[in-house]
Amino acid sequence: MRIFVEPALLVPGDIAITGDEHHYLGFARRSRVGDPLELVDGEGRRAAAVIVKIGERETIVRAGAVETIADLPPRVRVLVPLIKGDRMDLCLEKLVEVGADELIVWPAERSVVKLDAARRESRQAHYAAAIQAAARQCGRATMPTVTIAESLRAAIAGLPGGVRLVLDPAADRAEVPNTDDVTIASGPEGGLAPAELDALAAAGFVSLGLGPRVLRAETAPVVAVALVRAATAT
Repeated sequence: MRIFVEPALLVPGDIAITGDEHHYLGFARRSRVGDPLELVDGEGRRAAAVIVKIGERETIVRAGAVETIADLPPRVRVLVPLIKGDRMDLCLEKLVEVGADELIVWPAERSVVKLDAARRESRQAHYAAAIQAAARQCGRATMPTVTIAESLRAAIAGLPGGVRLVLDPAADRAEVPNTDDVTIASGPEGGLAPAELDALAAAGFVSLGLGPRVLRAETAPVVAVALVRAATAT
């Protein structure tokens, strides 16, 4: 069983687990004193631990030595458009499971969902909670990051170097090059607008097809990340 703790708290000795993780241990998993745990800080460090006390508002665990876990390359980043309803949460959850490291949510021109500035902070907190739950479930030691960009221009402005791919149902499937950094851009339900395709092409994005069928907005980026991970697995 894996529990996330703040990086500053992950040290050998007794640690108080509170909030959602305490609730998860006590109510979702019905944990007991003596149960073993793995503590991770979302930044690549972990420690074996055991539950020593369960209270009403906190669970006390005793952690052993802390070790660092190295991420396997490449670093995979996904530009995900706003998607309607629960499918957005599902998309983010599955992207975490297949190995995305960074998620950048952006307001595509043809997205059904629109997000104003007043709701951006609460929506990002919601996405972060969904990502943490998915990371715990699939056994990840590092926590993927999620940000909400104000525009496509803002989303691509600070990208590092590396391979850049834009998903295009009309494109032929291309070989995924062996690289340490991959950025994948995907479109909304109505597809990418011509101006968006032009902006991505100008930023060095190369079209990537995923086969003869048009995949849903929440499915295509998940398939793409899985293909990248499979092609670069060592």
